[in-house]
Amino acid sequence: MEAGEETGAEPLPLPLRYGRHLARDRRRSAHTVRAYQATAERLLAFLRGHLGGPVGEAELKALSATDLRAFLAHRRGEGLGNASAARELSAVRGFLAWVGGEGASLPRVKGPRVKKGVPRPISPDEAIALAEDVSEDAAEPWIAARDWAVLLLLYGAGLRIGEALGLTGAVLPLGEAIAVTGKRAKTRMVPLLPPVRDAIDAYVRLNPWGTARDAELFRGAKGGPLAAGVVRRSVRAARVRLGLGDRTTPHALRHSFATHLLGRGADLRALQELLGHASLSSTQVYTAVDAAHLLDVYRNAHPRA
Repeated sequence: MEAGEETGAEPLPLPLRYGRHLARDRRRSAHTVRAYQATAERLLAFLRGHLGGPVGEAELKALSATDLRAFLAHRRGEGLGNASAARELSAVRGFLAWVGGEGASLPRVKGPRVKKGVPRPISPDEAIALAEDVSEDAAEPWIAARDWAVLLLLYGAGLRIGEALGLTGAVLPLGEAIAVTGKRAKTRMVPLLPPVRDAIDAYVRLNPWGTARDAELFRGAKGGPLAAGVVRRSVRAARVRLGLGDRTTPHALRHSFATHLLGRGADLRALQELLGHASLSSTQVYTAVDAAHLLDVYRNAHPRA
């Protein structure tokens, strides 16, 4: 950690110094800097009450596993889900490693894990946590914006990964919907939610390779077309960090899109069109998934279940 960055005679608060380190030295995106700096601020605020006094570098270096478990329990009490709690713990570890410096010994705390078993849709909390974690692990701000945009297209628009990576600069400027070419070269119109449009626009602004109409919209680190394997590897690493199940894949985000729409009352025929299924039977599988989800809720909530 840098020693004693100062503004005038007063040292900058630790979370702010950490944020500057992430932006300047680690070249993290603005989104990542805000998220990790906010976690550091929450940790310090909790520890001031938990330890009963001011918290500085010495107190942070002396934290025990019990202290970190107390912080996680506090955050869980505020409604944090498993995936978000795992991300919070990961951010805390990064902050403490920076405070401790090279070779720092961190308290060993096991993160929360999501129960495995019968396949279930990824919850909205898990889907966003997954996309955020993949984005935050990116080496460059533009790659972080790219990964965030791609995963939001899968979860927020229900695209197959090949469909998302097959988009070209011809979809720009974005409107309320885009034309997507799916299986058997069938084209369909897919609505774009404002957060999805914003994510793509943010990526386009940062993309150093340009957006020619006849070139792939999403580029790899060296400027070529982004490969599906790169996205899958990033998701695989993120799900390990978050403690999510093996079935948490890029395609699972599309399944969750369909299941959540159906659970909110979407018409099966309309869902068929949105997903680009050739037959209704392909879409009807989501009715079974949704029924399984409802049964799971019933078993967990009903006093006689």
